[in-house]
Amino acid sequence: MAQNPAPQPALSWSIVGQGAIGLLAACRMQQAGFDISLWLRKPRLLTIKFAHRQLQFQPASAPISAVLIPVKSYAVTETVQTLLPAMASDAQLVLSHNGMGTIEQVKPMLAPGHGLWFLTTTHGALKQPDTVQHTGTGSSTLAALNNAAKVKQQQVLQAMDIALGPVTLTDNIQPALWQKLAINAVINPLTALYNCRNGELAAQKYHQHIEALVTEVCKVAAACGYPMSAHSTLQTVLRVISSTAQNFSSMQQDLAHGRRTEIDAITGYVVQQAAHHNISVPHNQALLEQILLRQQQRY
Repeated sequence: MAQNPAPQPALSWSIVGQGAIGLLAACRMQQAGFDISLWLRKPRLLTIKFAHRQLQFQPASAPISAVLIPVKSYAVTETVQTLLPAMASDAQLVLSHNGMGTIEQVKPMLAPGHGLWFLTTTHGALKQPDTVQHTGTGSSTLAALNNAAKVKQQQVLQAMDIALGPVTLTDNIQPALWQKLAINAVINPLTALYNCRNGELAAQKYHQHIEALVTEVCKVAAACGYPMSAHSTLQTVLRVISSTAQNFSSMQQDLAHGRRTEIDAITGYVVQQAAHHNISVPHNQALLEQILLRQQQRY
C-alpha cells in the first residue's frame, strides 16, 4: 500500500521589489509565519503597514532558496540575471506579471537545478508610502515549468496558496495566460488611453471597440494552439470591468505617472504573434501605436 509522501519543510522566501502585489504576498506570508525577505535595488530594512499592523522585512541575502518575482514584464530578464549569483543550486523562481513572452527568455538562463514557475493572479493591491492595501480578493493559477520545479511542488504550492491563494495548480499555464492576456489587452491600454477607471469602459460607446479587440486576440490565441470562444471571453472581460470598476489599471497608472508601460508584453505580444501567423489585427495594432506614442511623450 502506497504511503503519502512526508511533508516537505517550508522554504525561506525572498520577494523582489516593493510593488503592490509583491508586498501583499510578503505581508500575507509573514503573517502566516513564513521567513520573508525583500530583494531590493538598495538593500535595507523595510517597514510596511498592512491590515492595521506594522510588518518589518529584512533585505534578502545569499543563498536564496525561493523567490517570487512580481516585477514588470520588461524587467524580468534583468532581474533574474541579477539574482543568479545569489541563488542556491536548487532555488525555485516564481514569475508573476502581466503579458507574455518572458518564460522563453528566462528558461535558458537557469542552471539545471533551478525550478521555474509562473503564477497568474486576479488579486488587487494598492501601495501607498509605507502601506499596502488588499483592494480586490482574487485567486491564482500556478504551473511548474520544468522538472526541477516539480521536485518542490508541495512547498511552492503551499507558499503561494498563502501568498495569493486560493491557488489552482495546472500542468499548462498557457491557457490561463491567454485568458488573462485577453483581459489585459482590453482594460489596460483603453484605460491608459482614455485616462479612466476600469468601470468607465462599461459605457456603450466602448463596446464595439472592446469586442473587436477580443475577437482579434481570440483569433491569435487559436493560431497559437489555444482556442478561446470570442463570446465567452468577451463576457469575462465585461465581468472584470464590472468587478474592478473603481480600480485604475496598472497601465493607466504607469502612463499617468510618466513610467514605462507593459504594452510590449500585452498588446505588443498579440501583434507579434499575429504577424507570425499572418493574421490581421488592426484594432490591436492601432492601440499599440497609440500607447507607444503616449508613452514616448511622457516617459
